[in-house]
Amino acid sequence: MPESRVRADAPAVGDISARQPRAIHSALTVLEAVAELGAGATAREISQALGLPKATTYRLVNLLVQDGFLVRTPDLSGFALGAKVVHLASVAAPVRLPAAARELLAAARDQVRGGVHVVLYPEGRVTLVDADPDFPFSDPVRLARDPSRFALGRLLLAEGASGGARVGSAGLGHGVDPERLDTAAADLRRFGVTRQIGELVAGFGCLALPIRDAGGTLAGALGFSGPAHRVAEPSAVIRLLEPTATRLAPLLT
Repeated sequence: MPESRVRADAPAVGDISARQPRAIHSALTVLEAVAELGAGATAREISQALGLPKATTYRLVNLLVQDGFLVRTPDLSGFALGAKVVHLASVAAPVRLPAAARELLAAARDQVRGGVHVVLYPEGRVTLVDADPDFPFSDPVRLARDPSRFALGRLLLAEGASGGARVGSAGLGHGVDPERLDTAAADLRRFGVTRQIGELVAGFGCLALPIRDAGGTLAGALGFSGPAHRVAEPSAVIRLLEPTATRLAPLLT
């Protein structure tokens, strides 16, 4: 038998050992648990939800953070899905912004201390198309599942209620709170944006500025996420981001 011939029963380099599939499965269930529990899920909560030993959960969470699949929430109390999960989702439904739009966003992000994100509303749904790489979006999976919890979803909700946008039947989750709708509509009338303050992560919030097509129809939004006081008094953030939203409109619609 030639020396180069590999024995049929010899393990190939890189073969998955008997324990690795279980570890991979456990890591995926941790990601699913964080998606279900929402941003801010603690290792203890994940351990209890999955019935995993605490030591195993901590080890898996730390590995997922190191690899970018999870990130710590801004207050460091828990975890949220990370940039790599967002990337995988974008591969499933890729949207590549024009170079001019990416340049506008880069300039805006240099000016604003906080996350700056872009969503579009195809078919009345909220689609995250450009998340700030330096301030990862807190929970992109929850945004897709229950967008009415976020300012970016509430903008579509409020606009749809006023007849200015078409909201998909599954676009804003189930059982939208009427009080949430009223608050979003009031914010839109008062500030021209919608807001969420401290509901997902204590001490932090987000707001959404509309991006409209040439006919004035809502096509997307420019979002900001940062400290709650900057969202509670949004005038300064709006002044910084409104020109960017206006200039993005013809590039994205």
